[in-house]
Amino acid sequence: MFENQHAVQYGYRLLHPTKGDFGFLNSIEPHSHSPFNTVKLMITIGKINTLKVTKLQGREIYLEGSDARKILLVDKRPPANLQLGASVNAFVYVDSEEHLAATLHMPLAQVDEVAWLKVVSINYYGAFLDWGLAKNLLIPFGEQLAEMEVGRFYLVKLFMDDKGRIAATAKIDKYLAEEAEDSDGFEVGQKVDLIIAEKTELGFKAIINNSHWGLLYQNELFQPLMKGQKLAGYIKQIREDKKIDLILNQAGYGKVDPVTELVLNKLKAANGVLMVSDKSPPEVIYQEFAVSKKVFKQAIGALYRQQLIVIEDDSIRLP
Repeated sequence: MFENQHAVQYGYRLLHPTKGDFGFLNSIEPHSHSPFNTVKLMITIGKINTLKVTKLQGREIYLEGSDARKILLVDKRPPANLQLGASVNAFVYVDSEEHLAATLHMPLAQVDEVAWLKVVSINYYGAFLDWGLAKNLLIPFGEQLAEMEVGRFYLVKLFMDDKGRIAATAKIDKYLAEEAEDSDGFEVGQKVDLIIAEKTELGFKAIINNSHWGLLYQNELFQPLMKGQKLAGYIKQIREDKKIDLILNQAGYGKVDPVTELVLNKLKAANGVLMVSDKSPPEVIYQEFAVSKKVFKQAIGALYRQQLIVIEDDSIRLP
């Protein structure tokens, strides 16, 4: 599939096609009248912006940011009830004619974010990824770790180069920090967004908030994980070497209260008896309550001390 229009949609002008591993970013240049030369920072290219509907002209709808620059809404079927003066969240990019354009369709990822995306076509400029918008996203050959294949998914990071061009890269290591510095603001117990990456001998590497690497230890995992999976986690500790250890359940007693309520509700629904106890395997406990064995034991211990349950060798029950 030939995708020249896809390649130029973000302000690229194609030069002579290249072969082999020569990166596409080395074979394109911005037009001299590129909007990146004049647009103010109030509108962020490659991000979702809050814009106002300022002009309705036939089927054309124009949006405007705080810099008073009009942006065409390119959606073929915009909401029928869109009113003049209404505020909308729109993704802003540069079209093939190098005009700012907006869509109300949300992409699977924005600039500076990591995503698990599928390759849908390949030509001599690179591979093209489905990122949820009509125009597919280019990953140049020079930004691939190995030759990509149509139909396969890859972890990539979206970026905008110094000339304002949006693309993706599979070389995510150069954008992710291995160590946590004080200025990064991470704290023990902090809730973070994770994307599962590679499996290692110790567990799984995970990407933290699109900016750092962290590690989930296998002996603390009680659910299956898949590469590209998104889920919430917590900072377990920041080691002396500044590496970040992660955990999926919040450590300590902060999680016990909701778990005790869950245990009681499940007991009531099961006629007062559950065939699980503090001696049950961690996998069984996680399957039933979606928490670690440590958190479960803390919860039923608290309930036992309040005389709300009875703990047997192989079960718990209401008194």
